[in-house]
Amino acid sequence: MTKAKLRVDSPQVLAARTVHIEPTVAQIGNSSAFDPKSLALVTNAIDRALCIGLGDRFQIVAANQPADLIVHATITDIVPTNRTVAATSAAASLGTSVALAVPIPRIPIGLGGLSVEAEAIGQDGLQKAAMLWSRGANMLTTKARISVVGDAYSLSSAFGGDFSRMLVKGRDPFKGTPAMLSMQRIKASLGGDPKYEACRPFGRAPGITGAVAGQLGLPPGWSDKGAAASP
Repeated sequence: MTKAKLRVDSPQVLAARTVHIEPTVAQIGNSSAFDPKSLALVTNAIDRALCIGLGDRFQIVAANQPADLIVHATITDIVPTNRTVAATSAAASLGTSVALAVPIPRIPIGLGGLSVEAEAIGQDGLQKAAMLWSRGANMLTTKARISVVGDAYSLSSAFGGDFSRMLVKGRDPFKGTPAMLSMQRIKASLGGDPKYEACRPFGRAPGITGAVAGQLGLPPGWSDKGAAASP
């Protein structure tokens, strides 16, 4: 279940046309518990999800171009996924799915979680929208991945989607009927080129390979190559 607090200046946000996304950072008390490369995959997955989601209405621009809004997210907490329990859940789920074609719930212990705060700042330096967001893994819907950041990585796209919808619609993203996915979001989510050049630094989504890796319980780094290499 998602826990969120938000505020949005609807007229100002709806009037905006261009957005720059600053790289997400992690400011968590237990950062030593996570491998830097794994943590970087989570922060980059948030950036990628924001870039794809915001591209539905906004033009995404680079740092050297003027932007109506500057978006910045900070990871404030990651609840580690218990790798041993996740491995057991993944093996049980895979075996049952192959034998009976029926998915089974994860073992309800050792589930991970993610907390993020983000804001959109206008050209006048004032905050136009903000969100405090937190969600824990669900034993029914969050696939077990054998990594301490497995659940945080899986939840990163959910945060990116919620924050993006708030800015795209200029209102509470948890109210109203969910919108259908746009063609550009489907293409990018399947590993295609992003709509805007400014999104390329965040790399391509893992696409079908990532979906298969998730079903098998493999760590995020098995299919997600992370941020694009600098030229």
